[in-house]
Amino acid sequence: MSEPYSVRVTVRGYETDVQGHLNQAVYVNYAEHARWSLLKDAGVSQAQLAGRGVGPVALETTIRYLRELLTGDEVDVTCEFEWGTGKTFRIRQEIRKADGTVAAELTAVGGIMDLKARKLVADPREVFKELATDLGLFGL
Repeated sequence: MSEPYSVRVTVRGYETDVQGHLNQAVYVNYAEHARWSLLKDAGVSQAQLAGRGVGPVALETTIRYLRELLTGDEVDVTCEFEWGTGKTFRIRQEIRKADGTVAAELTAVGGIMDLKARKLVADPREVFKELATDLGLFGL
């Protein structure tokens, strides 16, 4: 199995709380950044999605905090898609310190919404298959 998709982020001082730890909400921002980076690298843009009348939606996010992150820490944020048979998919992510220590684990459930009908499309894989230039990043 190949390594999951990953982007590097440096923790910035303004993202920390009064204890100097990365604020809990910023973990979600890092995860979102990695997901959009994966889409971009797979050849899928926000403009393409909007042009097709669809957009990705987050339905659930679970975060397990394992180690603190401090200003200046460099982290790698991974992103792996898991596909089932329905309208939704899972994205598993880790936020790892540069030394490999896992600081957080995130699991998200997402879908692709038809922006006119305001409902999930029947098979989100088909949208990515239509738009992406690198299906391997989606595990397809």
